[in-house]
Amino acid sequence: MNGPAGRGESRRASNARKRISRRPSRLGLPAGSTLKPDRVPEPDAGFPGLLKGVWQRANEAEDLRSSLEVLLTLDGHVPGDVQLRALNSAEQAALTALCGLTWRDLDDGPEIPAQILADAQPPAFLGEIGLAANGRIALRTPGGRPLDPRDLVAGVRRVPWTAAALAAYQEELGRACERLARSAADCRAWLTEQGPEGRDALLVQAKEAALRTAPFVLYQEDEQYTNFRDQNTLTGKTLWPGHPGCTLSALQGVPLDLWSDHDTQLIVCLTLLIRSAGFGRVEEANGTQLTVDHVAYTLERVRRDYNAVPGGEPVPAAASHRVADLDDLAVALRERRQHVGRSAQLYREIHGALMHKVERVAAAPGPAARAREDAVVARLREKLRLTGATLAELGQGVAAAPDWLAEPHGDFGTGLESLVYETVAATSEAFRADFAMSRGMRSLPDLVRALRGASWAEICDWDITHFFCCVVPMPEADRHFGGSRAALADAAWAMSSRMQYNSWHFVAGNLPPVPEVVARDHFVPPTIPDIAFYSDQHHHGHVHNGVRFSIRSPQAVEVDGRRFNGFMDLRLLRSTGSPFDEQDLLAADRVSAFIARATGLAAELVAAGGEVEVTAFGAAWHWATVTGQAPGADEAIDQVRRAS
Repeated sequence: MNGPAGRGESRRASNARKRISRRPSRLGLPAGSTLKPDRVPEPDAGFPGLLKGVWQRANEAEDLRSSLEVLLTLDGHVPGDVQLRALNSAEQAALTALCGLTWRDLDDGPEIPAQILADAQPPAFLGEIGLAANGRIALRTPGGRPLDPRDLVAGVRRVPWTAAALAAYQEELGRACERLARSAADCRAWLTEQGPEGRDALLVQAKEAALRTAPFVLYQEDEQYTNFRDQNTLTGKTLWPGHPGCTLSALQGVPLDLWSDHDTQLIVCLTLLIRSAGFGRVEEANGTQLTVDHVAYTLERVRRDYNAVPGGEPVPAAASHRVADLDDLAVALRERRQHVGRSAQLYREIHGALMHKVERVAAAPGPAARAREDAVVARLREKLRLTGATLAELGQGVAAAPDWLAEPHGDFGTGLESLVYETVAATSEAFRADFAMSRGMRSLPDLVRALRGASWAEICDWDITHFFCCVVPMPEADRHFGGSRAALADAAWAMSSRMQYNSWHFVAGNLPPVPEVVARDHFVPPTIPDIAFYSDQHHHGHVHNGVRFSIRSPQAVEVDGRRFNGFMDLRLLRSTGSPFDEQDLLAADRVSAFIARATGLAAELVAAGGEVEVTAFGAAWHWATVTGQAPGADEAIDQVRRAS
């Protein structure tokens, strides 16, 4: 591909082009001409396989304590407090009664007491513990039915209850029910104060959050609220805005007296989370019970983290867990967040197995981050003939004489393309990443022209070919693909295509909310970096290509006076080995900022009348770069035909 497709192209030519495979190893071949896929994933690849292994280890544990340690962390794949906060009231009361385990007052995660209640008498009740197919711990509690094997990964583990445990359970469950009843009444009273118009506005906001946010799964006791795949109960990829199957849409116009207690708490909790940091905060409740107490727990953790950053006015703790007090705290945290973001690096941890996110405040860059940056700088000085000891100094050098970004440079049509490639390649090597990549828009002139004409519908109509992503794998990464360079090139191109989609998905979120923009599928563009652990669980592309550990550093770029959040990013991936850490993220963010600065300078050249078109980084480019062969080489085509 040599640029955005479709300019002056006839429909017949366009359809013919679409029938030709874009996969690097099959360039020039008709799409669908092979008899079977190149690679077929294992039936248990991803989350099902993880859960099967977790249950096997938990079931083999010697005692309940050891089994819980495995289940709560999914055998070391997630923080234990997430699973603990996913339990309904009866399940939480059961673990408290059996082993004194509760999510309350947790700091660094749950500690499971060494001693489990026991005596020499026969059990008064025989309970069960299992692992549900959604990753949650399942418990049969007194008065409950046996666990349904259709909902479980495998079998169950029998858990004997003493008379003392039953008494403790009864007391704890009673306290939990009283707390929930008080909280539900408080939520209903607070929503009453908002009035019909205020409640409608909160519902609209919650629907927009569900529509414009990555997948999340929330619980109210055994009620599930999600915008994820075919289980959707909220507006998302499956349910369009206003769909009667969307819980939020179904509440619109319904008198508050007819709302369930679950629904009142859902709206209140979503409101508190959004007010504290925007739609992204909702994902920090992913996989947990969405209760006022749990939201209070999250906001208090955030408050402590924000107050640890020097300067500014500290945020006082909430006076109580009443909604009004937590609302005041949420608003104060949003204001404090702006100060924190100016003096420290905010980022999110992503725990892929449960899609749970946690906002963190990074420490200052240390020797490890500087070593990564130094390695990137050394290569850029050599390859791009730039001067400076840091990425910031290299960026200053580019800004002092930026014209070369629009001129041919090395093997590329523009200096911007050369800078993107060399920076991504340097990053892959310096960070020992199996893949590194950076994305952006192919035609800055087209974007400037559309912005000046307020052609919002035109921008929304651009397809993914109007965007690019340069993917550079380490040469050794072919070990994850059976030593095949062709398969490695295909994987790089698949990642590139997905990142083009991400650019397409985010760009509309920066445009005015005219009808064409509102109707266009898009997410709120990301503004802070993230670091992911075990993300090869749910996302089909991640499972297929082994995207286990990753860093993403999105950056804003100003184009002709309009700020585009998430306009580009830098991503690093590892399929095996050690996860990336906070120092890696800090260094990657500096690299990403360097590319973003160059992109902004190129946009300035275009705004002044220059031309900067990115024509590299298509399927043929990835094939040639990864394999060292010309696109469509006869031996490559023969290899594909033999494999099929």
